[in-house]
Amino acid sequence: MPMNEQNPGAAPVESTPLPMPYKDRSTGLIVFGILTILLGCLAGLFVPLMLFGQMASAKATGAPPPLSAILPGMFIYGILAVALVWLGIGSTMARRWARALLLIFSWSWLITGLFVLVFMAFLIPKMLANLSASGTTGHPAMPAAAMVGMLVGMFLVFGVFFVILPAVWTFFYNSRHVKATCETRDSVTRWTDACPLPVLGFCLWLAFSVPMMLIMPIAGHGVMPFFGIFLSGVPGSMLCLAVAAIWSYAAWLLYKLDQRGWWLVLIALCVFMASALLTFARHDVLEMYRLMEYPEAQIEQIQKSGLLVGNRMMWLMAFSVLPFLGYLLFIRKFLRRKS
Repeated sequence: MPMNEQNPGAAPVESTPLPMPYKDRSTGLIVFGILTILLGCLAGLFVPLMLFGQMASAKATGAPPPLSAILPGMFIYGILAVALVWLGIGSTMARRWARALLLIFSWSWLITGLFVLVFMAFLIPKMLANLSASGTTGHPAMPAAAMVGMLVGMFLVFGVFFVILPAVWTFFYNSRHVKATCETRDSVTRWTDACPLPVLGFCLWLAFSVPMMLIMPIAGHGVMPFFGIFLSGVPGSMLCLAVAAIWSYAAWLLYKLDQRGWWLVLIALCVFMASALLTFARHDVLEMYRLMEYPEAQIEQIQKSGLLVGNRMMWLMAFSVLPFLGYLLFIRKFLRRKS
């Protein structure tokens, strides 16, 4: 009797479970894809806006425009614009790689936005207080009611763009219906399927930091904290290249689920943090900005905010690394040891 037939007198044969039913989300993928493309276009607008803003500031002050200071920001917005347009197109086509990367992006956007919102909760009131205290006879200080209105308006804008929007993106692309729709319409195994999404997200963050380190010799004159001193010029640039090489190799090992990449990140992170904490315990962050040749007006604004002066930078770095270490411990369970 063929094995695929059932015997009425025998116990029922356990069959392969059918795939879970799902709701087709093709329309939603198109809508969110178009919205993602529009976000990419909006990010791309910030590149010329930053450039024109620096040129206008230089024209007003008579000083040469410090283009190196805005180079990292222009790079970030440029890469973000290209990536979002590319991912938006992939979403409209229901590609599984686009859904995976957009889920990583939206989670990163949401978590980063929450940290930004907390940071701005401390920064904005101090900035407005300094603005109020700087009133003169010809230019009276801003009324308290206007300051409260500005504060509320800014928090509403930040809340929408850094919390509500990424939460909506995360909720949509995390849906099992969206996942099933993409896997049905795009049945080809993609490179995003090679490792779990939490590990892939960590790899992408490491990979993104590599070009940021490579432009530091240009944008920041290679200024890097190094065990109590600031390196600059050729020594600082060599350190930037070394960090970029370490993060590149670690990202590749983690993508292969090699546990050696996890240990490399952990050891490097501990060494770099010890170096930075020792340096900022002895030196003010304003010294670093002066070595990076930031405009004196920007340095004065940082000094007036009072957030990064003294040893506050040291404490900020110490607390900011804790979530990073926690996530590093979380992804360890997905890795395998080198056989």
